[in-house]
Amino acid sequence: MVGSIVGRVRALRTAATRISLAPLLIRVGIFLSALTGLLLAYPVEVVVGEALGPLVAVAVLPALMPRRLWPTFAALVTVGGWLLATEGYDRPIALWRLLAVASALYLTHTLCALVAVLPYDAVLDPDVIVRWLTRAAGVLLATSVLGVLLLELADVRAGDGGWQVVTIAGLLLAVGVTALLAGLLRRR
Repeated sequence: MVGSIVGRVRALRTAATRISLAPLLIRVGIFLSALTGLLLAYPVEVVVGEALGPLVAVAVLPALMPRRLWPTFAALVTVGGWLLATEGYDRPIALWRLLAVASALYLTHTLCALVAVLPYDAVLDPDVIVRWLTRAAGVLLATSVLGVLLLELADVRAGDGGWQVVTIAGLLLAVGVTALLAGLLRRR
């Protein structure tokens, strides 16, 4: 037991001395996007209290260990904060806040995916990071536009079951995207 802990500490020390600028900056981006999502999701009353320290710790974990369960944990804590704010503190759902939290969650996820495949001492061409972030921005823009359009459709049809129509449209869209991705994976 002690040998495995000593081994992990040595591996952490080696990684800390060998880390290059690109993976370090990506990890800082993970921390900032996770913390932004958490701060936007939780009610101010909770964040101002004693919860700020644990929320910062939750944001640090995916940046330090993106290959483990911590990105998922941070996303679940963020969603829990959103539910606490809307249900427990009766905070109204604002579209800008919803889109910002969703964007922060996606950015955390995609940056964790990028840094998980990079060695600590990787030297990257800045174009790699720019292309990665450009794709992420495209996904966020398309998702935001589609979300706003679906909400407008719900407002137009609110009198005759508009939320059911939007829910079914969203589910059909999710199934379609899943089928498209599965087909693309089979072609490889």
